[in-house]
Amino acid sequence: MRSGRLAALTGTAFLAASCGAPGGVAGVSTLPPATPPVNGITAATAPADPGQAVPPPGDEPVRMPPPKVSPYTYAFPVKGCKVSYSRKLLVLPKTTIWAEKGCAFVSPVDGVIVELNVKNQWTPSTDRGADREGRYVTVKGEDGVLYLGGHLDSVVEDLAPGAKVKAGQLLGRVGNSGNARDTASNLYFAISWPTAPQNWWIRRGIVPPWPFLDAWDDGNRTVSPRKAMLTLRKRLGATPPCTQLCAAKQQQSSPPPEESRPPKKKDSDEDTRVVVPL
Repeated sequence: MRSGRLAALTGTAFLAASCGAPGGVAGVSTLPPATPPVNGITAATAPADPGQAVPPPGDEPVRMPPPKVSPYTYAFPVKGCKVSYSRKLLVLPKTTIWAEKGCAFVSPVDGVIVELNVKNQWTPSTDRGADREGRYVTVKGEDGVLYLGGHLDSVVEDLAPGAKVKAGQLLGRVGNSGNARDTASNLYFAISWPTAPQNWWIRRGIVPPWPFLDAWDDGNRTVSPRKAMLTLRKRLGATPPCTQLCAAKQQQSSPPPEESRPPKKKDSDEDTRVVVPL
């Protein structure tokens, strides 16, 4: 009889415990344990999803500069203006950087002025190859590479061959001189190697420039065309013969004319139009 009453009392006690506490072992909570504070900050949990922790507040991630891949520092050749250019071969291995007339053309690297032309000598009646870039400036960089900026509206006064320049220094203003007179304003930008002035077809462009323009615009300012230039000069020779747009008064069999307006859309996956904001 006593054992029966004991069993009844025990059952009543268990029933009371089950009604007054969460399910589980008596005296042990089934709620998730509180997250211990770390450095004085306690992570909160989202009420809707108790299993997902909300990260503590903190500063924005720090952007690390790109790795330095050469001892030279470069600047995008058009400064302070929105520009666009196509990543494809346009008759010659150079690029046309479309920009508003008067935009700043700056030296892409520290170096020295090699050639400049402050007078637009091109005429359609002769179409001399040496005059097609109109007003232009060439810079021999400290990297040994030659850079040409052509179709300029003007060249900085008192700039002369032999003058030392720094990357980002103003050299002239974007225009449409030379054989670009019937096109939108643009900068004819070419990369090659130093050569005698009579070898004008070399300064017009040997090394495709758009991979380096892309890098400089993306902030990789130490990506250098020096290796590509040396490779091509070794393969082609220091003075390769002129093969494109060489003779004056081009005949009907000549290559198609270059772009006369900025591209409005990419032509293919290989020709990606790049737009550089202000």
